[in-house]
Parts: sequence; structure tokens; C-alpha cells
Amino acid sequence: MERPARPRPGRIAATEPAAAPSPWEGHTRGSRGYRRILVALFAAGVATFAQLYSLQGVLPLLAADLHVSAPRAALTVSAATLGLAVAVVPWSAVADRWGRVRAMSVSTVSATVLGLVVPFVPGLGPVLVVRFFEGAALAGLPAVAVAYLAEEVHRLHVPGAAGTYVAGTTIGGLLGRLVAGPVGEATSWRVGVLAVAVLAAAATAVFLTLVPPARRFSPVARGQGPGLGANLLANLRRPDMLVLFWQGFALMGGFVAVYNYLGFRLEAPPFDLPQAAISLLFLAYLAGTVSSRTSGRLVERLGRRTALVGSIAVELVGLALTLVAWLPVVLVGLLVFTAGFFGAHAVASGWTGQRAPQGRAQATSLYNLFYYAGSSVVGWVAGYAFASHGWGALGVLVGGLAVSAAVLAALVLRPLPGPR
Repeated sequence: MERPARPRPGRIAATEPAAAPSPWEGHTRGSRGYRRILVALFAAGVATFAQLYSLQGVLPLLAADLHVSAPRAALTVSAATLGLAVAVVPWSAVADRWGRVRAMSVSTVSATVLGLVVPFVPGLGPVLVVRFFEGAALAGLPAVAVAYLAEEVHRLHVPGAAGTYVAGTTIGGLLGRLVAGPVGEATSWRVGVLAVAVLAAAATAVFLTLVPPARRFSPVARGQGPGLGANLLANLRRPDMLVLFWQGFALMGGFVAVYNYLGFRLEAPPFDLPQAAISLLFLAYLAGTVSSRTSGRLVERLGRRTALVGSIAVELVGLALTLVAWLPVVLVGLLVFTAGFFGAHAVASGWTGQRAPQGRAQATSLYNLFYYAGSSVVGWVAGYAFASHGWGALGVLVGGLAVSAAVLAALVLRPLPGPR
């Protein structure tokens, strides 16, 4: 009787099924793909937020040139943030059809083109129109970036990657103000804004060159899978997701309120600072660049909830220091406050994409919607508290919002099974 032949060494017998390859779980820290993602999204954050806030650094020059009041000049900033808030959710739907990388690429390129157009538009009305559409174009990046990270980066390394992206947004917000202001003062507001647009174009080129293609994304065909409304409702029905959205609303609202009105406080007695010195307050954003970058390490050591609540506690300490009527303490307080805010924002925004039950892009878009709604609403309402009862009343309002965010996070955001 003939015996069956043995399988040759190094080969699998025909009767033995081949082992299935392990599924790819995302780019890991130290890998080439991970480094490319970090640099690409850092550059995209710079391009987006430099353009979004560039007009804020030249508002007095714009008001004088266009012969409009300060509040009307400030509409050039509000128009862009309004466009962004309105467009984040539609962009998430576009990303589900087109893909994350394609959506972010179209967003950054179209926004940069519109940014280059703004300095050449005559009159306030046309500027506002272009700025609104520029903001709507810019919305594609914050609407999609964190969802892209959650899909393409290994789950253990998402917090660090999200922190790097947020760090890029802080650098962009800082550069937009600091580049446009001095250049505009030496020339005109139009040249200042143009300089920022050129800087954003260079950053966009870096993003387009380095961003890796998506490997874990499957486009949603029209009529297949949960629709936009279903994804939005799935996230809005979850208490934990609502608490994450509240983090964006409460913390960003308080942050904008402090920066909106601290300059008014410092130009009055007992500080009496000149406007040139007050404009340097935006350098405190560098503290946020550092804290958002290091928040990922805190998450890995302490867990997301502890890192989030701890960052809010740091923010509250900084806010308390700004109540002291001595300039060095106020400046230290602003640095601490800024570091705490951006640390908390990096944790909350990154957690939103990972914790979403479905529709990650819609979840991050909702976070951004609440985030910019807080900027608009609280940044406006806090002005009445400051005008009526001074900096202490503003501090109570901002502090109350931060405490509510910390308490809700501690009570509701229970760690999910798996990585913290």
C-alpha cells in the first residue's frame, strides 16, 4: 500500500489551510508612514488656521482702509468661522464618499486659492463673501483629520498623533496673527494677508506631498450603509458623545472669551499697556503647542479621562492666576491657562473619533460644530459679563464652564474596554 507523500520542508500541505495574515492595525510610532502623517497633518493645521485667523491681526488697518467701524471689520473673522461651523458636517459626508485624503486635499487647496484672492477683493461686502466661502472650504480639514487619524494610526498611538495635529493648529493660529500684523503695519493689511496666504500655500504643498493614502477606509456608496442623518443621530443619542461635544463648546468658548477681553483689561489701569505689547499675548499660544503635543504621552500613562480632567484643572489654575492685579502673574496665568486648554482639546478631539459608535467623520464634525459654536456664543456673552462686572465676573463664567466640563467628563466618560 502506497503511503501519502510528505509535504516538502518549507511548504504547506495541500490539506492544511494557510494561516490568514494578521490584519493591519495602522501606522505605529516610529514607522515611516506615521512620521509622514504627523508632518502632513501638522502642515495642514498650519495652513488652515493661519488663514482662518490672519485677518484678526490686521483689523485696525482694515477698518481704516475700508472706512468701517471695528465691529464691522471684525466680521471678516466671524464670516470665516461661521463658514467653517456651517460646513463641517457636510464635509464629513463628502469624506465618506470621496475618501479622507481626497476630501482634505480639496479642502486645503480650495481654501488656499480663496485665501490668495482675499487681498485683491475691493470693499467689505465682497471680502465677507469670499471669507465665508474660505471658511467653508477650510472646514474640510477639521471635519476629517481626526477621523483619518483614528483609522490610519494604530489605536495606541492616536492620542500622540492627534496632539501633533492640534499643535499644528496652534502654530497656524499664531503665525496667522503674527505674520499678518507686522507685515500689514509696514505695508498694508492686504499685503499682510497675502503673506499669510503664501505661507499657507507652502504648507499645503507639504501636506499634499507627504500625506499617505488611506489603507483602512472604505468609501460609502450612495444608498449603502448608514446615511448622514443616521450617523449624526447615533452620535447625538449617546451621553458620552454629548459630553465630549460639551468639552469643545465649554472649553473653546471660555478660551476665546479670555483672549477676546484680556487685552481690554490690560490696556486699562493698573496695567496701562500699549497695543503693541498687548498683541504679543498671542505668543502664549506656544504653551498650547507644547501641551497639545505632550497630551498623548499623558493619555498613554494616565488614560484619557484622567488626562482630560487634569488638563482642565491646569486651565482653571491659570484662569485663577489671571485674576491677580500684577502683570507677571497675569502673564504666567495666561500661559498656564493656554497650556491646559490645548491639552484638554487635544485629548477630547482625539477621543471623539475613537469613541464614536458609527460615523467617525460625523462625530468629529459635530465636535467642531460645538467647538466653534462655543467660540461664537460664549465669546460674545462673556463680553457683557466683563463690561458689567469686570474681569472677576468673566472669570466666574469661564471657570464655571470649565468645571462643568470636568465634572461631566469624570462622571460620564467611563473608559471603554481595551486601550485607555
